[in-house]
Amino acid sequence: MTYFLALAAALSAPSPAATATPQSDEDKFRACLHLVDKDPEAAIAMAGQWRVAGSLVMARQCLGMAYAASQRWASAMTAFEQSAQAAEANKDARAAGLWVQAGNAALAAKDAVKARGYFDAAIILGTLNGPEAGEARLDRARALVATNDLPRARTDLDAALGLVPADPLAWLLSAALARRMGDLVRAQNDIGEAAKRAPDDASVALEAGNIAAMAGQEEAAKTAWQAAQRLQPDGPQGQAAARALAQFAAPAAESSPPKP
Repeated sequence: MTYFLALAAALSAPSPAATATPQSDEDKFRACLHLVDKDPEAAIAMAGQWRVAGSLVMARQCLGMAYAASQRWASAMTAFEQSAQAAEANKDARAAGLWVQAGNAALAAKDAVKARGYFDAAIILGTLNGPEAGEARLDRARALVATNDLPRARTDLDAALGLVPADPLAWLLSAALARRMGDLVRAQNDIGEAAKRAPDDASVALEAGNIAAMAGQEEAAKTAWQAAQRLQPDGPQGQAAARALAQFAAPAAESSPPKP
């Protein structure tokens, strides 16, 4: 969904260049990405050797991808940052996208402050357009929510909705933010838009239950949480829905008359 995840998803079938001795930086990059998909540790070693004498931008980018594949998020963040800095110094058009990758790695590392700075750097360059710009604003909104800057997150999410209106995550995050800010009318509208685009998403169902509960709509909340449980019984959303249902059931049990 984000630039970072989209590039990660592109690591699929092996490239013909991956089986030959790589010569150009582009060939080395394709070979390195192929290793990321198959053997992240080998990709880390290759990128580490390559960056000594090759393209700092591509070598460090692949190093970041390899660290990300190994879920070493802090290291991935640093590698993407270095790649973005090298690209910006060389007036390389890839700089903004690399800052976005650094920001997503920082979010995964739970460093929202750094993530916000990386997304700022990407957006300030002014080279992102259309969906890429929308996803960057969406990602920065996530960092802003994590640092409790809700008004600025609202501005970014509104901009993202204008640029990527088909993205259910944008509507989901907008609904969750509206709930946090006490705007239930906006929250209910936006979660409805998210549900239209992702009717089988457990995260959407969970948030729909949260919004309904805040609005005092107990039955609607239960129905939505049960859907989240059904859609993802063993995942975090399903487990959160189960806890919410249990909290609703507890007061009812306490108020019931004792059995004879």
